[in-house]
Amino acid sequence: MLSRRGLLAGSALAAASSFPLLRARAQGADTIKIGVLNDQSGVYRDISGPGSVACVKQAVIDTKTAGRDIPVEVLVADHQNKPDVGAALARQWIDRDKVDLIIDVPQSAVGLAVAAVCKELDRAYINSGAATADLTGPQCAPTTVHWTYDTWMLAHSTGGAMVKAGGDSWFFITADYAFGHALERDTSAFIKAAGGKVLGSVKAPLATSDFSSYLLQAQASGAKVIGLANAGADTVNSIKQAAEFGVVGKGTKIAGLLVFITDVHSLGLQAAQGLVVSNTFYWDHDDRTRAFTKRVQPMIGDAKPGMSQAGCYGGTFHYLKAVAAMGVADAKKSGAATIAKMKSMPTDDDAFGPGSIREDGRALHPVYLYEVKKPSESKYAWDYYKLLATTPADQGFRPLKDGGCPLVKA
Repeated sequence: MLSRRGLLAGSALAAASSFPLLRARAQGADTIKIGVLNDQSGVYRDISGPGSVACVKQAVIDTKTAGRDIPVEVLVADHQNKPDVGAALARQWIDRDKVDLIIDVPQSAVGLAVAAVCKELDRAYINSGAATADLTGPQCAPTTVHWTYDTWMLAHSTGGAMVKAGGDSWFFITADYAFGHALERDTSAFIKAAGGKVLGSVKAPLATSDFSSYLLQAQASGAKVIGLANAGADTVNSIKQAAEFGVVGKGTKIAGLLVFITDVHSLGLQAAQGLVVSNTFYWDHDDRTRAFTKRVQPMIGDAKPGMSQAGCYGGTFHYLKAVAAMGVADAKKSGAATIAKMKSMPTDDDAFGPGSIREDGRALHPVYLYEVKKPSESKYAWDYYKLLATTPADQGFRPLKDGGCPLVKA
């Protein structure tokens, strides 16, 4: 049950965080309202939080620069990583504040809850921060686009690469909620299909600070790979403590199945070197990603945007392109109609490049397999990754026929 304190806190943050740059114009029925719903203060703040808000704002600016002059207001709220809080805030935004698009929503249980509200109330929903592939599978909706990554993609890319490199026995330390369960499930399927074995797993609550007992269980299993089916601060703490306890080495490797650049920064290259990670965006990948990063940098300080934050940019930019094509009035009538328009148009932005959106709501773009550099290989600030392999957009995500999405015609 959503507490009165939690609802009032979220409401206050939403009201206080409207986009001041466009606020003077953002009045009346001709205004598109975008709600950024994420973790502003908890375990996923660094991979989402204010950085995602900055990327949404940059997409609004770049839309105007591209000649699409749409009045936009941006609201922000903290879902506290609680599904009931997220669903209540989404409903309040749509019913009371007439929000047209909800975006970001890390933490898969929250992401699924908000997807259900947006489907019920016919409002557009672009998820960038949650990983569960169920958003484009059994729980897909005509109002949902899943933009940045998902558990199938991560399992296919990172998990597949580790097995090919000889890591054929695994033990999982898994975040005990929808995301962790889905990531362990999907990675296990790839391991077994490749002839590997899963020797066991242990579930850890979200925001666990002490991973020592879990790491020792994993070590005792004799697995060649300890798979971290977690994210954010949980991943950072797991890797740091694995080094402290001497878990890595002697034939054992750590597989961070969802690692963000901010995680690498928190760990430092000395601790993170050699990690293999899958990302759909890296700030230093090419000229376009560097140009985008340079534009958004003043709003995010010394950090660089990670892929979830960049997904908020790409998703917002494409959404506003669809709004411009439809007209603001028509876009505000129906989230499903606006998402259908997005699916009918090719995607193209400086963070992800050219791509498309499938009928199940899966946004398609290349998937990059990177290795974290050694300290001696890094030449400048945030120069952390070297490219190992690229999976084309049409191969990086689960085949359409395998997802079980009811929107997909047989």
